[in-house]
Amino acid sequence: MKNKLDKLSVEILLCLQENARASYADIGRKVGLTSPAVAERIKKMEDLGIIEGYNVNISYSQLGYQLTAMVTLRAFVGKLKPFLEHVKSFEEVRNCYRITGNENIIMEVVIRDQKHLETFIDKLIVYGEARTHIVLSNVVSNQLLTRIKK
Repeated sequence: MKNKLDKLSVEILLCLQENARASYADIGRKVGLTSPAVAERIKKMEDLGIIEGYNVNISYSQLGYQLTAMVTLRAFVGKLKPFLEHVKSFEEVRNCYRITGNENIIMEVVIRDQKHLETFIDKLIVYGEARTHIVLSNVVSNQLLTRIKK
């Protein structure tokens, strides 16, 4: 059976999603618990594997990557395994997932400009047929916890 979270634990997770560096005292003030109670709940969620780690949100545009794209790949016969071995070396790839359907792979990539996108696609076409979708904006992010809380 999967771990069930009570409302306070969900609120703590929402605080951590907003700012993973928030102090136990700050989180406690927001959710109505003491610092030690917050620390205990966070430790329990870490031990249960609910909290897998803490991340930094990076502004890739500030690093010169002006475009984000979702790229799907339909691998040629015999090319999926070599692709899976090489994809980790592609600096552009933020996330890569194996998926069901006509395509085998979907990747979230960050690209400096159109020329960089062309060069990246050229690296992919030896493995299969690539389709590119430029991201215009992020409409929804991290909504699951907000819905669980209700």
